[in-house]
Amino acid sequence: MVVTRFPPSPTGELHIGGARTALFNWLFSRHHGGRFVLRIEDTDRERSTEAATQQILEAMDWLGLDWDEGPYYQSQRLERYRAAIDRLLERGEAYWCHCSPETLEAKRKLALSQKRKPVYDRTCRNRDLGPAEGAVVRLKAPRTGATVFDDKIMGPIRFENLELDDLVLLRSDGSPTYHLACVVDDIEMGVNHVIRGQDHVNNTPRQIMIYNGLGVDLPVYAHVPMIHGPDGHKLSKRHGATSVLAYREMGILPEALLNYLVRLGWSHGDQEIFSREELVRLFDLDSVGRSPGVFNPDKLLWLNANHLKEAGDARLASQTAPFLRAKGVEADQARLAEVIGLFKPRAKTLLEVADQALFLFQPPSGYEPKGEQKFFKPQAGPLLAELAARLAGIEFSEAGLEELFRSLAEEKGLKLGEVAQPTRLALTGRTTSPGLFEVMTALGKEECLRRLDRARAHVEAKAA
Repeated sequence: MVVTRFPPSPTGELHIGGARTALFNWLFSRHHGGRFVLRIEDTDRERSTEAATQQILEAMDWLGLDWDEGPYYQSQRLERYRAAIDRLLERGEAYWCHCSPETLEAKRKLALSQKRKPVYDRTCRNRDLGPAEGAVVRLKAPRTGATVFDDKIMGPIRFENLELDDLVLLRSDGSPTYHLACVVDDIEMGVNHVIRGQDHVNNTPRQIMIYNGLGVDLPVYAHVPMIHGPDGHKLSKRHGATSVLAYREMGILPEALLNYLVRLGWSHGDQEIFSREELVRLFDLDSVGRSPGVFNPDKLLWLNANHLKEAGDARLASQTAPFLRAKGVEADQARLAEVIGLFKPRAKTLLEVADQALFLFQPPSGYEPKGEQKFFKPQAGPLLAELAARLAGIEFSEAGLEELFRSLAEEKGLKLGEVAQPTRLALTGRTTSPGLFEVMTALGKEECLRRLDRARAHVEAKAA
C-alpha cells in the first residue's frame, strides 16, 4: 500500500509551496488507494506555536485534503526518538561527541582560513565515549564511496560521502534533530513514498544514512520542482499573498486553488481545468516535470472564474454569505441561492460575487458619479415616474418587462438603452449589472417601485 505524508512545521501559516506538497502527497495516495498521514513537526520549541498549528489544520480542512492518520505531533514522540538513538549506538552507527560549542567554532574558523570545507573532523568518532553534560550524539557516516538514490522525478542523484560530515542526531538538551525525527517517524508510520520540495534534495543522503544505520529499507523519494514568482526567483511575500488562508479571504474557491497548484509542476496533455475527481483519477508522479513552476495570479483568477461558473448555487451561496456579512448584510441562504446564478458568469472571485449581489439585499447608498452625470439628467425624473406608473399594472416577468421597456422607448422616441440605463442606475446604483429584466424580477415589483421613486426624488432634488 502506498503511504505518503505531509509534515508541516507550525512556525507560521501554511503557504502555497507547502500546500502544493500536501496536494501531491494527497493525490498520489488517493490515486493508488493508499494512506495519507499528517504529521506536525513541532520540535522547534522556540518557534512552534499552537496558533500556527491551528491555522495549518484549518487550511488543510478548507482545501479538503483529508488525512487518514494523525495529526501526529513530534513533541509527543520524544521517547521514540531516544529509542532510535539507543539502537544506533548499540549497532555502532552513532557515537557520543563531547566537543564543546567553543571548540567546534574554533575548528570551523580554522577550516575556513585554510580554505577547507568546515565539516566536523570526527575527533570523538572512535573514542567510545558515553553520555555527559553538554554532549551530543552524532551519526557515524561512511567516509568513502557515495550515497546514491533514484529520484522518481529528478532521476539518479549522487552525493560523495566525503562531502558529508557526522551530523548531530541528538542535541545536548536531549532533543532530536530534524533528520533523526523525520526518519524515525517515516519508518514507524509506514511511509514508503516521500514526496517533497526540491529544496530537500540535500537532506536526502543524510536521511538515507540514518535508514541504513537503523537497518531499514529506504522509501521512494520524489522531489518536486520549486515554485517561482514571475521574476524567476523563489516565490515569496514580495510576489504577493503566499498564505493559503489569504486566498480564501480573497474569495478563491478551494477547488480552484487546488487546480492551480497541481498545474505548477504536473500536467495532463493540454487540459487546464480539472475537478477534484479528475485529479485523483489522473495524477501520478510520471507527469511531474523537473522545471520550476511560475506562479501567475491572473491564471489563478481565470481558473477561479471557471470554477465559479460550475459551482452549485446552494454551495456557492453558503460560500458567498460570509463576504456579504462582512459588508453588513445577513443574506437569507435560500434567497441568495435563488439569485446567485445572475452573478456567476460575471465574477472572478467570491468577493466580486458578493459585491455584485449586494444591491439585491440593500438599496444603493448612492449612485455611480459618472453614471449619475450621464443618465440622471432632469428628463430622467419624469421618465422614471412614467416607468413606475406602468410597472404597477403589468405582469411582472422578464418577457412582460421587455415588452414594456420597448413600447415606452418607442413612444418617447428613445433608444432602449436610454430607458434601461437610468433604470439600472436607479435600481442598483451602478451602470453595469446582470440583465436588467433579470435584476428586476429578482428584486420584485414592490422593491423596484420603491427604488424608482427614490431615484426620481433624487433627480428632481438635483434639478431644483
